[in-house]
Amino acid sequence: MATQTDGFSGGADDRDPAREAVVEAALGKLGLDTKARLLAGHDMWSLPAIPEIGLAPLIMSDGPIGVRGVRWTADDPSIALPSPTALAATWDPALARRAGALLAQEARRKGVHVLLAPTVNLHRSPLGGRHFEAYSEDPYLTGAIGTGYVQGVQSGGVGTTVKHFVANDAETDRFTVDNLVSARALRELYLAPFETIVAGAHPWGIMTAYNTVNGTTMTEHRYLVNEVLRGEWGFDGFNVSDWTAARSTTGALKGGLDVAMPGPGTVYGPALAVAVRAGEVEESEVDAAVRNVLRLAARVGILEGAEPVVPPSARPAEIDGVALAREVARRAFVLVRNSGVLPLRSDAKIALIGAAARDARILGGGSATVFPDRIVSPLDGLTAAVDSLTYAVGADPSDELAAADKGFELRAVCRDADGTVIGERSLPSGQLQWMGDDLPAGVTHETLHSIEIKGTFTPRVSGDHAFGTRGLGAFTLTVDGAVLYDGVQAMGDEGDPFEAFFGAPLERGKATLTADEPVEVSLLHPLDKSIAMPLPAVIFTFTHLEPRRDADTLIAEAVEAARDAEVAVVVVATTDRVESEGFDRTDLRLPGRQDDLVRAVAAANPNTVVVVNSGSPVELPWREDVAAVLLSWFPGQEGGDALADVLLGAEEPGGRLPTTWGSFEDAPVTQVTPTDGELAYTEGVFIGYRAWDKAGATPSYPFGHGLGYTDWTYESIDVTGTTATVRVRNTGPRPGRETVQLYLSPNEPDADRPARWLAGFASVAAAPGETVEAVVELPRRAFEIWDEKAGAWAHQPGPYELTAGRSLTDGRVSETLVA
Repeated sequence: MATQTDGFSGGADDRDPAREAVVEAALGKLGLDTKARLLAGHDMWSLPAIPEIGLAPLIMSDGPIGVRGVRWTADDPSIALPSPTALAATWDPALARRAGALLAQEARRKGVHVLLAPTVNLHRSPLGGRHFEAYSEDPYLTGAIGTGYVQGVQSGGVGTTVKHFVANDAETDRFTVDNLVSARALRELYLAPFETIVAGAHPWGIMTAYNTVNGTTMTEHRYLVNEVLRGEWGFDGFNVSDWTAARSTTGALKGGLDVAMPGPGTVYGPALAVAVRAGEVEESEVDAAVRNVLRLAARVGILEGAEPVVPPSARPAEIDGVALAREVARRAFVLVRNSGVLPLRSDAKIALIGAAARDARILGGGSATVFPDRIVSPLDGLTAAVDSLTYAVGADPSDELAAADKGFELRAVCRDADGTVIGERSLPSGQLQWMGDDLPAGVTHETLHSIEIKGTFTPRVSGDHAFGTRGLGAFTLTVDGAVLYDGVQAMGDEGDPFEAFFGAPLERGKATLTADEPVEVSLLHPLDKSIAMPLPAVIFTFTHLEPRRDADTLIAEAVEAARDAEVAVVVVATTDRVESEGFDRTDLRLPGRQDDLVRAVAAANPNTVVVVNSGSPVELPWREDVAAVLLSWFPGQEGGDALADVLLGAEEPGGRLPTTWGSFEDAPVTQVTPTDGELAYTEGVFIGYRAWDKAGATPSYPFGHGLGYTDWTYESIDVTGTTATVRVRNTGPRPGRETVQLYLSPNEPDADRPARWLAGFASVAAAPGETVEAVVELPRRAFEIWDEKAGAWAHQPGPYELTAGRSLTDGRVSETLVA
């Protein structure tokens, strides 16, 4: 009989006295102006080198599913792992650690010292537009996965910035919103993942958020940063602002902010030196911030004389990124319904349906964007794996122009005021997003006068193709020698230019093109430098939309394909106008005619399998009418091969829901829009499954739910002290993996406490007929509440019912205990 534990271990002690001595010596050599310059940042992604103390530039890069580096280009591609919600759906901190180690490997390859990840904000409401980048609605699961991730990244000698500290749980008015959160909800929910990660992984960085909490902006929140994060928890890393979040020189420094990014034009730098000389802040406060930055530099190995925490000889062995991306994807897929149709036979006649089956959506929009060197779509993966496959579009989730992509080969040509070419760069798509010093070699913001996106487009279908733009200023759009548009886009009702840059694209004209016949395309954009920008940036998009066929005809073709097949696999998806950084959702519906498509296909073929390609919950109104539903999240670059692995039974779907899936109408927490600048978290500690329980509502699929390809019998649970041992037996026909979940519920109901909460979990694997034990240490915090009057944690001895099972609502064995 095998015994397996949760694998949730703490971080190493990297506060080495010799390293600290080097940091202090370097600090002592710096003058005030140099120290202030260091804290201001050097450019978009780096802190400045200071040769006199042997400090090299410190380079940061966006994550969290890959390492983009400092350039918006596909010339240096990145591994693209599945979305963070997918990683959390594995319920496996050890796998998260391996993912982090891979990203450290990627960071070192790109010369990056700090990864701007992970995001550990909670899924407070299903409407949160950026939830694909966060892990879960549950603070314990979030903390466990985040701990594994940080341990993995830092095991490779690369720093992390756990973000966004704190309560950055929605995108609407995120720069200005004041989130009003009770002390108890802050402690028990929103601060909890950060606290867990600080204790368990010792992160080298934290990123403070744009938003305000209870009247104080987070980049100046002395109580939460200096007293809680540093004082109570012992965090000794550096605190960097979210980009452009810092607002006040003295407020930020006194509030514990070490670095204001991006540089160099921030609230630090010369303004900070002036504040010290004017007596507004003490130089010792500047020294404290510089010390934190130098400590980070020493830890990652760019401060001369300091031994890095992880020398090259101690780094993890080389990791196969493609193989790990495929493994994480299949371990993350959640099978929420299966009438027995899965797994499929490889010789079955299969109809694959859906635009997202051909044009895979592998990641969410915004700062998490990376550019992999390959993408395996569901169509690619299944074509390679099965004997008989037909494909039909069925329904396209979007009828809106998007960044020019499939069939386009584009480059950006930069010219000065005289029209002379001063630089060029290839583009991964029609979206150009150069921020800070991310410009082609030889180009500066001062000399740059115009940019032309040009190249060729080879259509895959004949007909009237629509072309357009997104952004502000003058544009000249030319396709196949014909000028489709020559005009100026002025600022509209947008609150700031970034809303126009990332908002809805505008159609500028159509061109009748023939499939497989390439044409020349060009979008010329003279820059309007009168547009006020919060940082130096060039952002605009060349957009395109294929000819639209009649929706009813497309669905009819899909029905015909389904009728002629043994099994129909329908892939439905969200779009980057539904889930992305920068805005929240207004409903949970699938875009376009996709629901109609599923209903029509299911009526034609009872063996209909639906694959849901979204980063966070969507409504599934047809779920009882289909044979199987598989959630694939945003599955990363290898998603298509992983899907074939799971659908054909080569691998088991390993995921469990990290967030409750239900309808918008029944969702208990849906308020994400501030009123008069404030967003009150009136639900207190009742979010996610806690709120569904309190409301007495039944979701489509509960927290923790997920099916596999074998069966499990829970034989017993034994609790000794705070250690729970659960015996389970694989009673099915094949090897499998089970996620054993433990939930605590007070024996005496208390209206102020959730009815139950996740207290621990562990994954076990067993052969058919084998019995294994899952051993889980129940955390002390599971038996505590935050006492707002005392301002402290208060132990609640119980008694409690401890239930082990397959999900929140599928308990199998239980035991009463007193803590």
